[in-house]
Amino acid sequence: MSPSQHPAANDDVRPSTTHDDVPAGSDRLPAGSANGTGGDRPTRTAAGQPARRRGSVELRRSQAATPQSDNMLLDADDTGGFVRTDPWRVLRIQSEFVEGFGTLADLGPAISVFGSARTARDSSFYAIGEEVGRRLVEAGYAVITGGGPGAMEAANKGACEAGGTSVGLGIELPFEQGMNEWVDLGINFRYFFARKTMFVKYASGFVVLPGGFGTLDELFEAMTLVQTGKVTSFPIVLIGVDYWRPLLDWIEGTLLAEGTISAKDLSLLQLVDTAEEAVRIVAASAGHEHAS
Repeated sequence: MSPSQHPAANDDVRPSTTHDDVPAGSDRLPAGSANGTGGDRPTRTAAGQPARRRGSVELRRSQAATPQSDNMLLDADDTGGFVRTDPWRVLRIQSEFVEGFGTLADLGPAISVFGSARTARDSSFYAIGEEVGRRLVEAGYAVITGGGPGAMEAANKGACEAGGTSVGLGIELPFEQGMNEWVDLGINFRYFFARKTMFVKYASGFVVLPGGFGTLDELFEAMTLVQTGKVTSFPIVLIGVDYWRPLLDWIEGTLLAEGTISAKDLSLLQLVDTAEEAVRIVAASAGHEHAS
């Protein structure tokens, strides 16, 4: 039924009907009234202009003539089009948070490990990643990675082989990565921001191996969250002095020199060369003693 085919609202309201704040015979239906429940029926304002409620939204004048929600749902020709609309995306985003929260709620102490998906298996950093995963498990932590290949796979492998919980938080990308074989508990996300929330919410710290844009994105987001007090007592350890030193020199020589950060912000990062040092730092910060 099109909007123009709807009967006048006062056809549904008997003159004898009264409400606390609506005079008898009024065609303005109060929220929750017998004829107004659902909120997607046309009424009129005091000035006689068309008006309609659609859930929590109030529609007036020309907006009140838009099709009803049920009409758009039931009579739509494009049965798949709704999944590409923003309101539907909100529900899909919500489902990703619900899935992530529900899956990881009982994870226990964990550390997120970041690094390049392009790290080769014969690389020294792959070996360090494996050792990081193993030592974190020995220190009483679950290991969370992005679930992909390279450095992420290495950390998951070390955690899995040590008998710990190996978590992968995958992401939909234009090129297929897939979850690496060493992930015991994996969640795939469509949205980066939902995924990154899980990295921070369920981890007590970050260990960062050499990586590219994705690793830098996660690193600087973590630094910003600590700097602004959104998370507290959150150690961030970089592994690979030669790899990361130029970046830290630039932060100190440019950002600090220009006054865009403060001197204490430099203490957010700790730079080491070994898995043992990295795990010792994050374990000490969170109150866990390193077992090995």
